[in-house]
Amino acid sequence: MSTISPIHRTPSLKKEEIKKGWFIVDAEGKTLGRLCSTVAARLRGKHKPQFTPNQDCGDNIIVINASKVVVTGKKNTGKIYRHHSRFPGGLSEIPFKDLIKINPERIIMEGVKGMLPKSKLGDKMLTHCRVFAGTDHNLEAQKPVKIDI
Repeated sequence: MSTISPIHRTPSLKKEEIKKGWFIVDAEGKTLGRLCSTVAARLRGKHKPQFTPNQDCGDNIIVINASKVVVTGKKNTGKIYRHHSRFPGGLSEIPFKDLIKINPERIIMEGVKGMLPKSKLGDKMLTHCRVFAGTDHNLEAQKPVKIDI
């Protein structure tokens, strides 16, 4: 019959109370899956003590050197990225070793997208991730802080 004290309540953040930061991650020499899972967790905001599952409380992440990410085992030749145009015979397949030369940003984005919620909120969180193949990026004005993964 006791009432719950306001001290013991779980905080639920409102949209106005969320503070987003800008962080930069260097993907050179990092394993693809471990990098993507860490970036996805930061985009979601799970590293913050005020994490609220139904709010976009994560940070903005910039990933550089996407073309220098590594994979383990036989994934370099065996991992295949598929896309279907929804027309008959519209299946496109490209192996990892070719895609890393053509479009390395897509590799990171697809890995992170698969680790975010499959909802409108997950789609919004994915827009806060920016991936660049090299070291140059156009987001210096946001003064991103470098983090090690």
